[in-house]
Amino acid sequence: MRILTAQAIADEGDAEVLGHRLPPDSKAARARCGVVPQLDNLDFELTVRQNLSVFARLYRLPRGERAGAVDRALAMANLGERADSVVDELSGGMRRRLLVARALVHRPELLLLDEPTVGLDPQVRAELWGLIDSLRSQGVTILMSTHYIEEAERLADEVAIMAEGRIVARGRPAELVAEHVGRDVVEVYGPPRELEAAEAQAEGAGFATRRAGPVLAILGTERSNGALPSGYRRPASLEDVFVLLTGEEVE
Repeated sequence: MRILTAQAIADEGDAEVLGHRLPPDSKAARARCGVVPQLDNLDFELTVRQNLSVFARLYRLPRGERAGAVDRALAMANLGERADSVVDELSGGMRRRLLVARALVHRPELLLLDEPTVGLDPQVRAELWGLIDSLRSQGVTILMSTHYIEEAERLADEVAIMAEGRIVARGRPAELVAEHVGRDVVEVYGPPRELEAAEAQAEGAGFATRRAGPVLAILGTERSNGALPSGYRRPASLEDVFVLLTGEEVE
């Protein structure tokens, strides 16, 4: 994200955004993008409307279009009733929506979201999901980074799974699950010794497994002929793919 927004320069390789090479054409690229940072960087002493007005001017919108652009952004983020509230009075969820509205005030062609829901409680996260999904349905192109696998599985048309700075898999969530994990997973619960025995049995039968605390997940179990430990059967998920390919547990 820092490279795409010209806050960092790549050590090697090429970077291009909307046809603009970075960093030489970074200013032109930024003018066509909207950016929602991971951490709030709003002006807390200004109102919601004033924050948006400042960025409408920074993005060089014509003077006669700024008020309309601010009103449109307020409506998209469902912040119309709080337009004249000082930012310091807003809840965390409202501030995140304001960050999205600020990034949309100039109608960008590409919206970059850097872990937009980090640190939010589940209810507020779901609220922001609704906003992101609405933008997607309106045709806004969105590039989002996230550590919440459920978020990627629910919102993304295409996912790129990264490990140690490299893409290890890319595709539609359902296709990645089918390719790497299969349709079903069996979860076995128990003390360490029982899980070790279950793991040996499953791997001896040719199944991939992963451990997460007191749980052993056995992947691709729709191919089972009954020679598996008994456990709870559930649909495979993108989280299973992530852990299998990266070796990392989900945060």
